[in-house]
Amino acid sequence: MHYPYNLSKKLIVLLYIPWIISELISYHPVLSYFVAWLGSFFIFYLTIASPLNQFSADLPKQQQSMRPIVLIQLIFAGFMCSTSIFYFFDHLGYEYLTDINAQSFQISEQTARIAKCQRLALLGHTALSTGILSMTKYFPPVKYGIAAAQIPLLIKLCILTYLAASSLVLIPELIQFKQPLLNIALSCSAYLFILGITGKHRLCVLFGITTFGLNIISAALSGFKEAVILNVILTTFLAYPYFKRTVLVLSVPGIYILLYVLPTFTAVIRNQSWIKKKTREQAGVEAYQTFFGEHNEYQIISNNWEFLTNRFSEIGMFTVYVKQVPSHYPYYGLQIIENSIAALVPRALWHEKPNTERLAMERVYKAGVANRASSVSAKTRPVVDAYLTAGPIGVFIAMLIYGILTQSICNKAEQLFGGYDLGCIIIFNSLFQSLWRGNTFEFLLNNILYSYILMMIIHWILRRTKILIPLY
Repeated sequence: MHYPYNLSKKLIVLLYIPWIISELISYHPVLSYFVAWLGSFFIFYLTIASPLNQFSADLPKQQQSMRPIVLIQLIFAGFMCSTSIFYFFDHLGYEYLTDINAQSFQISEQTARIAKCQRLALLGHTALSTGILSMTKYFPPVKYGIAAAQIPLLIKLCILTYLAASSLVLIPELIQFKQPLLNIALSCSAYLFILGITGKHRLCVLFGITTFGLNIISAALSGFKEAVILNVILTTFLAYPYFKRTVLVLSVPGIYILLYVLPTFTAVIRNQSWIKKKTREQAGVEAYQTFFGEHNEYQIISNNWEFLTNRFSEIGMFTVYVKQVPSHYPYYGLQIIENSIAALVPRALWHEKPNTERLAMERVYKAGVANRASSVSAKTRPVVDAYLTAGPIGVFIAMLIYGILTQSICNKAEQLFGGYDLGCIIIFNSLFQSLWRGNTFEFLLNNILYSYILMMIIHWILRRTKILIPLY
């Protein structure tokens, strides 16, 4: 059963108002940019906090924080739309939102391109939300029940999926299943930590904080910022239904500390570990000491602003593609889709299959975003791929399908795994974590297909072991 059509129609019409206004005033790039940027926050409010929201009725609204309309929308659209503000202020001549060279700013072609990219991002956000809402069920159907206690099941699932993921190193043909299995172990450990606190289970808290803490340390020492950020996001959304006020109070200082520390910390880790070939422990010590040297203050501030303006947001790269396509190069049409379908074929069945990484990076090199001689990986995200495929109409269609597919998979996971807790929190958001931020089409479709296969395998195993039982 879906929500009443008249309510959905009113909500969906309101979703498109910011994008329409931003297009109507596109002749004024700065104003158009800010309307488009604020438009995403308007959509967040409409779909999550307003009386028009369309949450499922099986749980209180605040306990549905891990469903796509909240988690995926906030992460995907947050990174795609909201983070561009730092790049835009830097373009205007401001640094850390303070007046530096703003007096010398003049509207340029780049200003118009940034505004256009923000409008395209808003169009993608609107279509994503429309797709999710169109597949949201009033009462999500549940076909199987769980015949096991929650905490022991999560502990077993955490251990077994971690061991299974570790063993896949020995089977290269199945390596694409490794990260989704590790994600299940991580989600279980984080959820166990939260449940342990709320239920005052000391063993549960100890198990959860130990396994999750070790993963956070490993992610931090890897030199990749995104792994740390996603782990923090996971914990925050899991904790929100139980500690709403605490999460809201700590979120702002927590984000500030994370963004202040993380860019320089990971930069030092990469320099010491990747380039100078030091051990993770030595690199970690070096990164730690960096924050206690007064002479490093400028380095930290510089790294932070570089991170916020260029790596935290991808709008700078988006403007390069918009400049090149279609004025210098035509739209790709079905080429990216064809590459994505070809990437689904296992290499064991097609030994001459083109390298997926090279295919995805080819359009990066063609647009001049990165040099072929560099080792950087600057692959496109879904909105950029959609634009390169067919322009604005491509963005709308692709992101509408993205939203429909995302909510449909979540519905299926809840149907097969006993509802929200195991189905949405653990299975869906672990196996399909690539949907949180998206990826280049070639990798995204591959991840979705093999994660879906893995979901069905896990469902079959849990049925065979009588953990999942049919309800009808």
